[in-house]
Amino acid sequence: QVQLVESGGGLVQTGGSLRLSCAASGTIVSINAMGWYRQAPGKQRELVATITSGGTTNYADSVKGRFTISRDNAKHTVYLQMNGLKPEDTAVYYCNHRRLPLGMDYWGQGTQVTVSS
Repeated sequence: QVQLVESGGGLVQTGGSLRLSCAASGTIVSINAMGWYRQAPGKQRELVATITSGGTTNYADSVKGRFTISRDNAKHTVYLQMNGLKPEDTAVYYCNHRRLPLGMDYWGQGTQVTVSS
């Protein structure tokens, strides 16, 4: 099992910045991917950004150039630096840990990000 604890959400004005953190604990295999997904009211959960233990990143087109994902493998922690926030970024952001190569997923409880116009 893997437990995920998220922090860093909140309320920010358009154009502002937030940094999300997610610390993993439990049985963590060395080859994995961690990332962030988000779900806005009435919408499906969508990928925001992921990063593998080897450092390969993937971003949703909507956040490219504004968000940066990074990780500290020694601390089993993933970060999401969000700049240039827009009202459409408002959502609950969920941390994800995926064991590779089998693809077993673990999820955090979510942290609310609200961007006011």
